[in-house]
Amino acid sequence: MTNVPSDLIEYSQSKGMLVEAYSPVGHGELFKNQQLLAMAEQYGVSLPQLCIRYTLLLGLLSLPKTANPAHMANNADLDFVISDADMSTLNNMKRIENYGDASVFPVYRQD
Repeated sequence: MTNVPSDLIEYSQSKGMLVEAYSPVGHGELFKNQQLLAMAEQYGVSLPQLCIRYTLLLGLLSLPKTANPAHMANNADLDFVISDADMSTLNNMKRIENYGDASVFPVYRQD
């Protein structure tokens, strides 16, 4: 089970809808994922940059949350490409089971 609702995204996009990627860092839960942190480091970017770039490559409207101007500038610096192999890894990540206090607003598919 993955985190990305690919069928829903594909269906919505086929109907001409722009799908929103609300909280691309999973309400902060992705900061706990060592594999993602290592991947971001490999590209020389922050975890939010990796997550935002990923959602953009999926054709989604990424809406990261920050009130910090430095984070806003960093989030917008997306001049890197995620490899096909890493896209596959991101597409097939283990499903996040719990979003902590933000579980009432799940970011990714909840079955």
